[in-house]
Amino acid sequence: MVTDTAMRQNHDYSTRFAPSPTGLLHLGHAFSALSAFDAAVKAGGKFILRIEDTDLGRCRPEFTQAIFEDLAWLGIEWELPVRHQSEHFEEYTAIIEKLLAKGVLYPCFKTRKEMEDAALSAPHGFRDGIDGVLTPIHVSPDEEAARLANGEAFAWRLSAERAADMLVGRKLEFEEIGLGRVKVDPFANGDVILARKDNQASYHLCAVHDDALQGISHIIRGEDLKIATHIQVILQALLGYSTPTYHHHQLILDENGKRFAKRDKAQTLRHLRETGVIPEQIRERLGLHN
Repeated sequence: MVTDTAMRQNHDYSTRFAPSPTGLLHLGHAFSALSAFDAAVKAGGKFILRIEDTDLGRCRPEFTQAIFEDLAWLGIEWELPVRHQSEHFEEYTAIIEKLLAKGVLYPCFKTRKEMEDAALSAPHGFRDGIDGVLTPIHVSPDEEAARLANGEAFAWRLSAERAADMLVGRKLEFEEIGLGRVKVDPFANGDVILARKDNQASYHLCAVHDDALQGISHIIRGEDLKIATHIQVILQALLGYSTPTYHHHQLILDENGKRFAKRDKAQTLRHLRETGVIPEQIRERLGLHN
């Protein structure tokens, strides 16, 4: 949805809200969307809505439609057309090919269960991130060649070590509003998955590519994604993309101190709207004021 305010925009300033249509939006989503939208309006910039629907097994068109309805109800306006990531797998495949040519990817043949078991038995324990186990697991070159020749399924992982070596000497950092310049740790996320065995590109790769493509200057999102900024800045450096300014806001919690979840129907924007709640009350509850 676009109004004539687009004619007065500062095109150097752009924010975005990029939900996955795997369920209905809740109050936590509303806080992120409204925060990004308000920042864009205040700066005279653009607000971009992007649908991150690469998980073809879980994403549903009815949830995409619900996103449009909920955001419009909140009074949010966005640029058209809306980018749907599921329509651009060829672009993400080209990015994978570019990273392969740089020598920073390797095939991982382990299943999630196998990696969990291996990590639990390791001295450093198990850590689980947005795109799977963070512990790097390699095989010998001969075994890798044999398993690829046999057609075994695998996922492409980014080697944090190879990426760090390639970027040695580069000043890797990002601007965090309220904190200033933050130094990037290439190993903060370990060896993340960038493409899965079913050719689905990962969250990190798609988000980094699309943010650059859409000219996003400021990324406003929950503090749970702050750790992801490290690997995303690494990808930006490897791909020659500029690094946006970041603001990671506090998470919105329920009365029990727990994060909202899409499965919690009582806190979805649709339910609240259907029970008579108005957008001004949502803003008041979230501590956001026009």
